Amino acid sequence: MTPRSTRRLDESDVRIRPNPRGSRPRTKDRPRHEDAVTGRVLTVDRGRYTTLVDEDGPTERVVVAMRAREIQRTGIVVGDRVGVVGDVSGTTDALARIVRVQPRATVLRRTADDSDPVERVVVANADQLVVVTSVADPAPRHRMVDRALVAAYDAGITPLLCLTKADLADPAPFLAAYRDLDLTTLVTRRRPDGSIDGVEDVRARLTGHETVLLGHSGVGKSTLVNALVPDADRATGSVNAVTGRGRHTSSSAVALRLPGRSGWVTDTPGIRSFGLAHVQPQHLLRAFEDLEPGSAGCPRGCSHDEPDCALDAWVEAGNAGPHGRARLDSLRRLLRSRTEADG
Repeated sequence: MTPRSTRRLDESDVRIRPNPRGSRPRTKDRPRHEDAVTGRVLTVDRGRYTTLVDEDGPTERVVVAMRAREIQRTGIVVGDRVGVVGDVSGTTDALARIVRVQPRATVLRRTADDSDPVERVVVANADQLVVVTSVADPAPRHRMVDRALVAAYDAGITPLLCLTKADLADPAPFLAAYRDLDLTTLVTRRRPDGSIDGVEDVRARLTGHETVLLGHSGVGKSTLVNALVPDADRATGSVNAVTGRGRHTSSSAVALRLPGRSGWVTDTPGIRSFGLAHVQPQHLLRAFEDLEPGSAGCPRGCSHDEPDCALDAWVEAGNAGPHGRARLDSLRRLLRSRTEADG
């Protein structure tokens, strides 16, 4: 064996790669993509993002894009505003690249269950959430509605409640549970000719807004969307006679423009559960402006649903108005919905 040389090394001993590009140092600098056009994400399907660019402009067009390498770990959902480069012509077989995602105004989240730490973004940049539930077939579920309201309040999104199929049963008993909340309620029913009564009231509430619809399968959500956007052609289904649950008909979320370019509505797939592991009690309390000041006297870490909660004394003193007790009861029902199984 040849003994190791004891000669000291200097610069002349440095090996130079034959390929000069292979020795180029890596850089954190990224292209600025100043030529990127802004697009609205309409659908997401297996790594392909359908976007609307030059929205409301003279050359408005739909462009299919994929994520650029530098943002592979960045989540992109329906409702996002993104920067798009490459082939943005919108022609058949054209494929552009999304190089950045603009800051979101709002984010509607959920988790798989109340112990799952992984948050799932339902939609971005919505300012309204319409919780859709049927009066019958399938039967309405307060827990599902309550959980959706909690998620809306937590996200800073205005919630509305829409009851469908009122031609099958009286909606009043179900709506009574929400009369003390600052909550707009809408009711639709099917007429004998098959048209939907009440859809114009819903349309009026959606005009000028970016709204997401959320609800169990089979409650008539896609039927409502088809009435609001006649060319939407969303698939509709029936309710399983054995389980009483609806069958999934919408497999992915899609953003649709209301007629006359008067707003946007996002239809989402029917959900079976709505986890709220990400919601903190203090965030929910902010939605009850008449009660929030009373929490100043609460002990540290108060859940606002325990004997030492200062909100009881605040309400008894009349600080929350004549409906204070009912409002507190509603708050606590919503708080309990965070830890009760969705039914």
